[in-house]
Amino acid sequence: MKKALLITILMTMSFFGFSQDWFGFNRFKDDNARIKASGNYPEVVFMGNSITEYWVYYHPNFFSDNNFCGRGISGQTSSQMLVRFTADVVELHPKAVVIMAGTNDVAHNDFYVEPEKVVENIIAMCNIAKANDIIPIISSIPPCSEFPWRKEILNPGQTIVNINKSLKEYAKKNDIVYVDYHAALADENLGLPKTLSDDGCHPKPDTYFTMESLVMEAIRSLSDK
Repeated sequence: MKKALLITILMTMSFFGFSQDWFGFNRFKDDNARIKASGNYPEVVFMGNSITEYWVYYHPNFFSDNNFCGRGISGQTSSQMLVRFTADVVELHPKAVVIMAGTNDVAHNDFYVEPEKVVENIIAMCNIAKANDIIPIISSIPPCSEFPWRKEILNPGQTIVNINKSLKEYAKKNDIVYVDYHAALADENLGLPKTLSDDGCHPKPDTYFTMESLVMEAIRSLSDK
């Protein structure tokens, strides 16, 4: 399936799903129940939006081979992820959680959100994780210089850089591992180049190999803590 068609289908599914289940509680309800019944809990949960959702779609073996679990929902903001964090992360008892949020906040998917609030939501997820003996890993927001679905949003690339700076500072002060996808992927316009993305926002399938290398290094580093 071509990526553009996949994105359209997933965003359409998310739109109609949100009308009945805005926070996404039902999206992984059955799979979460299956995991809990089996007792085979994942080593790491990846919490995120469409970028995480497509990651699981394009590279399922990366998740299955490492006993990782993807909990990305297309279109979601950091506020929505925070609300479902207990159901989709805490109750799965992983050793660690990789949090990647903020793209849709910057895009004003539902309403305007101050950049500081995005940082606060991610910090809140980290605090919930730590309170439940789950090690948080903070991911930078990947680069994007223009949102295909929100072209009226001006200069999102710099807003993303500013949020990432705050997240990196928080991670450093609190001894939390930070995965800098942005530094590895951004072009001179603070976006994803055409070689890495079809729409300037969502990574191409092969781009995830770079992201996997970075996040695996972060996960392995946890053994030193």
